[in-house]
Amino acid sequence: MEIRDLPKKDFPPLLLEINDPPKSLRIIGKLPKTEKYLCVVGSRKYSEYGKNVCEKLIEGLRGYSITIVSGLALGMDAIAHRAALKAGLKTVGVPGSGLGEKTIYPTTNRNLANEIVESGGALISEFPDDFRPHLYSFGQRNRIMAGISDATLIIEAELKSGTLITSKYATEYNRDVFTVPNSIFSKTSEGPHMLLRLGATPITQSSDIVTALGLRPRDELLQIRDYSDCSTDERELIEILKEPLSRDEIIRRLGKPVYATQTIIATMEIKGLIEEVMGEIHIK
Repeated sequence: MEIRDLPKKDFPPLLLEINDPPKSLRIIGKLPKTEKYLCVVGSRKYSEYGKNVCEKLIEGLRGYSITIVSGLALGMDAIAHRAALKAGLKTVGVPGSGLGEKTIYPTTNRNLANEIVESGGALISEFPDDFRPHLYSFGQRNRIMAGISDATLIIEAELKSGTLITSKYATEYNRDVFTVPNSIFSKTSEGPHMLLRLGATPITQSSDIVTALGLRPRDELLQIRDYSDCSTDERELIEILKEPLSRDEIIRRLGKPVYATQTIIATMEIKGLIEEVMGEIHIK
């Protein structure tokens, strides 16, 4: 993968607004031109709940002009990048190392790094290509993640964690901080619940993110798209797909015979109006 300098004129505009922007950046790939950049970070020691939440929230952003930013680290970072790729969203990785083939960190995520670039995303770093990560470099790169993003979403974090450094930078840069409530019995809930007390926006579904970022919700987008050629049954299905649903849930909500509903779904898939991803039906 080719590593090159990113000219200052091509820096993300938001990054140039912070009080300590990087003097230079190295890049592999290209920075996506989307309406919003969302930084998604969380604990390396994630729970199954945290993993499911991250994947579901990002999957619900499918079709929106959003780029997912994270740190390419083990744990929630990698989950966020992979969820973005699966949802067809562009993603940007900001490792705590240089971008050299032998130094990019962690080594276990080098294949993921390649996928990010091949899918139209980018890897960026202010460190020299041969720079190996140090404890301080992770906190230092967190300011870039927060700096290029319109908002930062925290999914699971202990009170003393690098994840909260990112939220601290986001607050200093006057960016929005989102977080996901969790069990009061979990150590990784302490960070999010502290952020909620400090005024962070609670996120319980993807539409919360869309609204908080100031994007047009999917139901408004549906009003713009022309469905005049659809049958009454097809329009009825479109109406209930304001959020992704499983086939069983669609059958339950439509209240039609199973074979009839399956026929409607199959017809709409052929027309390219909907698709099934990870067991849920989405509007395309």
